[in-house]
Amino acid sequence: MPAPSSAKPLYRIDECPDLMADGCVGDEQGNLVFLSIWARDTAVQEFLARLTLGRDEQGLDQFHVITEQGASIPVFVGNVENLEKRITRAYRRTLFGSLTNVWLFDRRSVKPDKANASALALLPRDSAHRLDRLWTLVQDTCPLPLLGHWRDTVLELLQTRRMLTGLPLALGPLEGHRLALDVPALTKALGELIRNGTLGATQYELAANAPLRRVA
Repeated sequence: MPAPSSAKPLYRIDECPDLMADGCVGDEQGNLVFLSIWARDTAVQEFLARLTLGRDEQGLDQFHVITEQGASIPVFVGNVENLEKRITRAYRRTLFGSLTNVWLFDRRSVKPDKANASALALLPRDSAHRLDRLWTLVQDTCPLPLLGHWRDTVLELLQTRRMLTGLPLALGPLEGHRLALDVPALTKALGELIRNGTLGATQYELAANAPLRRVA
């Protein structure tokens, strides 16, 4: 896990003043997809415990991230059973003692839900390998056979049909994407592209006013 850097903004969590976040990703309904927090171990353990408690027991089913501009963004925890965590301790002498870094993330961001043909992706902002990562996710999630050289056409199709969308909340170094395949609709669309020659078993190029010829 990366260490906090002075070049990276830190975001306060309103309900837990002892915690600071350096990354947060949420979905269209404001549900938590990814959170990276820094604090002393006791504050971290208290926060994790409150996520498992009901509201009547001072638990947290939502919290608010305060942006650099002072905006308060609500983040809903949802089902804690769907969250995984990674913890590391940065044993460095600071004014606050040793700090602990925790990642909380939706497990669908590391393992696609193949039964429902859905998945989440967490990628570094402006990644040079974004298309490759998203294409790998599509191939791993989709029950249909997809040939490698179909990548650009199929990704454009998925984005046009809103089967692949960017997540609206992204604070920090990561961005989120949702893959939600409508398999019957995708099957029909791919069949049409194959029949009209847009997709084929081998790669072709179109020359102006020239017949199809195989690319060497």
